[in-house]
Amino acid sequence: MLDRKKILDRFLTYVKIDTESDPNSQTTPSTEKQWTLAKRLAKELETIGLKDVSIDENAYMMGTLPSNVDHNVPAIGFISHFDTSPDFTAKNVSPQIVENYDGKDIILNKEKNIILSPNYFEDLLQYKGQTLITTDGTTLLGADDKAGVCEIVSAMEYLVQHPEIKHGPIKVGFTPDEEIGRGAHKFDVKKFGAEWAYTMDGSQIGELEYENFNAASAEITVHGKIVHPGYAKGKMVNSMYYAQKFIERLPEKETPEHTEGYEGFYHLHHIEGKVEKTVLKYIIRDHDFDLFEARKTTVKQLVEAFNRKYDHVTFEAEIKDQYFNMKEKVIPVMHCVDIAEEAMKSLGIVPLIKPIRGGTDGSQLSYMGLPCPNIFAGGHNFHGRYEYVPLESILSATKVICKIAELTQNKYA
Repeated sequence: MLDRKKILDRFLTYVKIDTESDPNSQTTPSTEKQWTLAKRLAKELETIGLKDVSIDENAYMMGTLPSNVDHNVPAIGFISHFDTSPDFTAKNVSPQIVENYDGKDIILNKEKNIILSPNYFEDLLQYKGQTLITTDGTTLLGADDKAGVCEIVSAMEYLVQHPEIKHGPIKVGFTPDEEIGRGAHKFDVKKFGAEWAYTMDGSQIGELEYENFNAASAEITVHGKIVHPGYAKGKMVNSMYYAQKFIERLPEKETPEHTEGYEGFYHLHHIEGKVEKTVLKYIIRDHDFDLFEARKTTVKQLVEAFNRKYDHVTFEAEIKDQYFNMKEKVIPVMHCVDIAEEAMKSLGIVPLIKPIRGGTDGSQLSYMGLPCPNIFAGGHNFHGRYEYVPLESILSATKVICKIAELTQNKYA
């Protein structure tokens, strides 16, 4: 039986430590404050009994739970990131505990009238009668991905304390800077030493994912001309107006708020503009590689068309690939997905096998030689004030880790 209170306290401790990453930093980790949790985790892994615990100069942590059987079993791994998104503040996280959720509105912040309502977030109704951990409405929570970190640590502790559960060698890894796309950049796959691994970085209970978006960033720069507005006729070229024209030419319905499932999109997430220069920052996503390439081509061709049409304003495009669909790397070792599915079913959890509308460290790690499907960590509404996670989902994910370890051993007994 898992220690419910200990696991809850562990999670609450993690989320109260600010580990927000910074996309504008060139260091690894991108923020010094990530070291606080990183060093704590390294000590905790040693305390619970893992071997070969290490933390490198970039705050990547690894540890090993040795096999407790005599026969050969492939080493498997579990990985989570400990940074939180820069999209919303992680400073002074003050989690709230809602016992025996009744299915009604949850007042996150009475003073500011911030309410977590099932009328808007229907997933809440799945968790009636459970214990929810929410924000206080002023910060994110950090269940993405401190729930995953908590689950891995708790599962390793449980396996150490219960040697009657037979397993092969298990590797664990914790990474910085996943939220800014760099979580796997300096991950030493060879040192990690697993044949396959799982990122504990999904959302609702039951999620099991081995497909993700192909991803690219696109930065469109529009150059105009600035002169005094009182003498601007025939001379001023306002780059912001032309940037707007560009925005309107991309397909209106191919945005995140209009798409789901396997549907790709163009997402304008940042604008910085003045008369002389405007910068549009997009992310481009699609599960299908050919459609992904076509989206990048569309952006390039649109820039070329605008440059031909307007001789007094200049458009530039810088497009960079970020990561690719891990499906290609996981299919050859599909047994790792099958084992995770079997583990969930044996625990009475209905597997939700679906594509990730995003990316995880696992997508990059899969292309670095470590096939890495993604498993639920339990949280909802990541990166904002409405984030929450059911304690029961954290406990279930912890059990799934233990069961995967057991089933893997069984298959090689």
